[in-house]
Amino acid sequence: MENSHPMFTTHTATLERALTAIAERAYWSAYPESPSPRVYGEHAAADGEAAFRAYLGNDFPLKDQPAITDWVATEVSPFGIPLDVRYPHLDVDGLLIAAAAGMPAWRDAGPQTRAGVCVEILARLHANAFELANAVHVTTGQAFVMAFQAGAPHAFDRALEAIAYAYREMARTPATATWEKPAGKGDPLRMSKTFHIVPRGIALVIGCNTFPTWNSFPGLFASLATGNPVVVKPHPGAVLPLAITVKIAREVLADAGFDPNLVLLAPEAPGEGLAKVLALRPEVRIIDFTGSTEFGDWLEDNARQAAVYTEKAGVNTIVVDSTDDFAGMCRNIGFSLLLYSGQMCTTPQNVLVPTGGIATEDGHRSFEDVAAGIAGAVAALTRDPAKGVELSGAIVNEGVLRRLEKARTVGTVLLESSDVTHPVYQNATVRTPLIVRLDADAAATYGTEWFGPISFVVGTDSTAGSLRIFADTVGKKGALTASVYSTAADVLDAMEEAALQAGVHLSVNLTGGVFVNQSAAFSDFHASGANPAANAALTDGAYVASRFRVVQSRRHA
Repeated sequence: MENSHPMFTTHTATLERALTAIAERAYWSAYPESPSPRVYGEHAAADGEAAFRAYLGNDFPLKDQPAITDWVATEVSPFGIPLDVRYPHLDVDGLLIAAAAGMPAWRDAGPQTRAGVCVEILARLHANAFELANAVHVTTGQAFVMAFQAGAPHAFDRALEAIAYAYREMARTPATATWEKPAGKGDPLRMSKTFHIVPRGIALVIGCNTFPTWNSFPGLFASLATGNPVVVKPHPGAVLPLAITVKIAREVLADAGFDPNLVLLAPEAPGEGLAKVLALRPEVRIIDFTGSTEFGDWLEDNARQAAVYTEKAGVNTIVVDSTDDFAGMCRNIGFSLLLYSGQMCTTPQNVLVPTGGIATEDGHRSFEDVAAGIAGAVAALTRDPAKGVELSGAIVNEGVLRRLEKARTVGTVLLESSDVTHPVYQNATVRTPLIVRLDADAAATYGTEWFGPISFVVGTDSTAGSLRIFADTVGKKGALTASVYSTAADVLDAMEEAALQAGVHLSVNLTGGVFVNQSAAFSDFHASGANPAANAALTDGAYVASRFRVVQSRRHA
């Protein structure tokens, strides 16, 4: 029988509530998303910013990591803020040896203890939410409120969700059992059986530039909770958020009596390609990756020794058939296109509209009316730069700017992208969304992902034609989100069937405060694992179950 660790006892209620939440799928959040002083305290914001600024221009406090060979600094802020934080660069052999050393004790601690320690890590991260949010803000280009919500509370919720799923899957098998088989007139056969949860091995988390915590936390905590050491390889452009995470995780592990090297930060030198090196090491048995299709496919094809979980690129699509709230539809789509300058894996790219127009509550609207309504909604949100940048944030890298320039040339520009001077950060790179009209025969253009503030309004021959295009593009390239607007039940049914066939999550007639590119922890699954955009869902039982195995021993009772 597993003895309860004090950290499990402390967080039992939180874990039980999370288990209820994943079963019910209703709204619940363990960590408040509002950065208000009324929620977090009068001094939390200032203290968090001060803690963040103390890192700038200094060696990050991870000098206790093993096998340090050098210090590296690779981050460039999209807001133009000087960072120059230096991180320890580790020898690959040394870091893998150190990571593996603590695994037996962590394995033997059992599911309860591991879950308790993991939730304690989240509790301490939550106590440092503003410090983490500032780090996400300056490295990703997200506006601060979004960086706070997505980078801290929402990321914590997703992590807790992963811990709950991991705990539930591990608890499905009892720790011990007495087996007794009748043997005729003789004594029955009796065996005492023990079932051990055994981790796969070292886990590698490969972070992304845009959502370094939100996308990394599910894999990190799913692996750690199931007994695996975790090597965190951050994106060179967004190291600080994951460095803070690793620092706090190591402190908690040490306080709990475990080897802090169960969690290690592995930043790379410029151009090193460390992710490929680590991914092919035989000691690495689990890989979590968010990023380009090219590298995700490479991992799936080459890291054969590991269970590989990838979230890659897709072509997110909206089908517009009809609406009973034209203004609400345009506002909702416009907001979704603007949010974080389209630099979200869930942002819509293609808006499919019949060239003959659509029916609305005010009568027929032409294709041009629909396109103008969506473009006008984006323009209204960006008219005041001070307000617009609080939604758009900044452009994360040069690749987005190059795609913007190219997209101007592929069709008829409906809304031009403009350069905006940020009212606070004068050196920030800010661009408003570009919207381009394409015809249905331009599949070579709209059928691939254009990551960034780039969207296409595609004229189709009919709603049936839109559904065919949706099925074809998502079938080939995948998608993380899909959306439909229609007042006709048969159209909604047809779109739902198409979404099921394509394996993509569907949103229907969003006109209010819920947007297609946002998902709620404990209720919405992020990705499905059922189309080329991702081979796993964040999070479900399948996401955690292969991170451990059950190994039994038996003896005569």
